[in-house]
Amino acid sequence: MSDPGAGVVRAAILQAKWTGDTASMIDVHESYARSAAEQGAKVMGFQEVFNAPYFCQVQEAEHYRWAEPVPDGPTVQRMQALAKETGMVLVVPVFELESSGNYYNTAAVIDADGSYLGKYRKHHIPQVKGFWEKYYFKPGNLGWPVWDTAVGKVGVYICYDRHFPEGWRALGLAGAQIVFNPSATSRSLSSYLWKLEQPAAAVANEYFIAAINRVGVEEYGDNDFYGTSYFVDPRGQFVGETASSHDEELLVRDLDLGLIDEVRQTWAFYRDRRPEAYGPLVQQ
Repeated sequence: MSDPGAGVVRAAILQAKWTGDTASMIDVHESYARSAAEQGAKVMGFQEVFNAPYFCQVQEAEHYRWAEPVPDGPTVQRMQALAKETGMVLVVPVFELESSGNYYNTAAVIDADGSYLGKYRKHHIPQVKGFWEKYYFKPGNLGWPVWDTAVGKVGVYICYDRHFPEGWRALGLAGAQIVFNPSATSRSLSSYLWKLEQPAAAVANEYFIAAINRVGVEEYGDNDFYGTSYFVDPRGQFVGETASSHDEELLVRDLDLGLIDEVRQTWAFYRDRRPEAYGPLVQQ
């Protein structure tokens, strides 16, 4: 794998409306991925459980049908072929079936040559009205991995995770340069927080964050997913405009990874950490 150093990486994220079935949803994402690649993107991330509706608005056993193995299931294998075709690193969030009765909210990370690098499993699982995720998902158990990819060091933190600073920090300590945060969050619940938390995490941990939200109202509830996806830099500033709050949209932005070292030399947060004083934070 190449080491891009501190260069500029062209990155893409997609907020998409649920099409009504998995086959057409995957087709939509493949089409946008090819468009992103034509625009020069080298890495792209999709929204939470991208190939399915946000079924967690209800608690019904029928929705286990959306789950599949990672990486051996059909969706991730198809995305491996897409990554190889487009030459892009892909972050692919799906509903993972590990074994009978064991399910996770997962994102597969695929390198630009189509090779499967690994997966992140969502740690923090909500159980509130419209977001009944504990019915479906076990808490993640694979830590906070960071992968050396063709575009640099990439990490993932999924949706509700973003409210918990510990994982953001773990990713930074592991060397992440770009963290993808695929989400499904609704207008009435969290829109105030959406443009606050990820920029604050980008500042505190001094890396780029790609915040991706679903968009539209889907068939299993009245959650109004408000899109507004964006990239934010280590200074907490948006990279270009945010996406629409109502419409499907592909964002392609240039991320100057050299800014990470510049910010870390100016705001020496990693130098001034006090890990020896933080023990009480993890005591039960």
